Amino acid sequence: MRFDDDGFCHYYQEYLDTAAKHLPSPETREAELERQIQQIKGDGKGRDYDCIVGVSGGVDSTYVAWLAKQHGLRTLCVHFDNGWNSELAVENIHSIVSKLDFDLFTYVVDWEEFRDVQLAFIKASVVDIELVTDHAIFATLYRQAGKHDIRHILSGTNVMTETTLPPHWIHHKTDHVNIKAIHKRFGTRPMKTYPLMDWKVKKVLQMHKGLQALSILNYVPYNKAEVKQRIIDELGWRDYGGKHYESIFTRFYQGHILPTKFGIDKRKAHLSDLIFAGQITKEDALAELAQPIYDPAQERIDREFALKKLGLTEAEFVNIMKQQPKSHYDFPTERPLLETYPILKPLRWPISLVRRVLSS
Repeated sequence: MRFDDDGFCHYYQEYLDTAAKHLPSPETREAELERQIQQIKGDGKGRDYDCIVGVSGGVDSTYVAWLAKQHGLRTLCVHFDNGWNSELAVENIHSIVSKLDFDLFTYVVDWEEFRDVQLAFIKASVVDIELVTDHAIFATLYRQAGKHDIRHILSGTNVMTETTLPPHWIHHKTDHVNIKAIHKRFGTRPMKTYPLMDWKVKKVLQMHKGLQALSILNYVPYNKAEVKQRIIDELGWRDYGGKHYESIFTRFYQGHILPTKFGIDKRKAHLSDLIFAGQITKEDALAELAQPIYDPAQERIDREFALKKLGLTEAEFVNIMKQQPKSHYDFPTERPLLETYPILKPLRWPISLVRRVLSS
């Protein structure tokens, strides 16, 4: 972290730069959103759906679906089931689609296969284990958009709550090369049902389908606390108690693996965004950080459940946690390919699209 002469860190400046680039002014955002909505509806004419929304049961994706309904968009909701959904997540998703009267497509990956890929990342000691899920989510969205000839993705990514994140805490979510390389090194089962977004998929959606993403939350007033209350009142949504905690593995990963092995507390990034957006004070954030990152009782339950589901003994897991962390760049990645072969440079567009749609 770097500080300027006035004592402001570089993450705050990045937030301001991102806000200036992606947030319309309060005076123009309503008209700009309406223009975007009309384009989406126009592109959807003659097709079954106007847009596609990935739903996890979390706050952001739930509110995106709610906004799609308010603007009269014919929406296909898509969910990637990796076997780690909490019961509450499942209840939230079904409540959302039933009350909004949207179609839902759920892709259920073969559990043994997904576990093998996930275990490969755990054994590799790389930081972004959630890359395995995030990549598959977007690959599933891509495939369904292609199947139904949908031209627009409504994204839950937004400046107010998802700008700040140190780059060494995550890896590029589009990197199918990195996934295949790590799985080849540590995996044991062939990937048959795991949805990879390879070069062919990226090229088809970019060059032939014209897929576009709209971060719709940047075009509306977005106060996290107010949005939570709205979806509770109107959709019967229920809170998980943490960002992305709709997944049991994500809760264990963010609450135990990241802080224990990598020294990372993602609350710092999430709370920083809310401070930058003026939604909480620094004192509020410090008070929350003073609380345990993980409820001890919940951690014991999740640890026992996760290790059993992953097929790891306590001793095996402890040994993995003691291994020295490695960089994703210790394994092959797609970045050198993009930089080395000019023919692949047009594919930078879908990669940037994914980064806008998926934020861990």
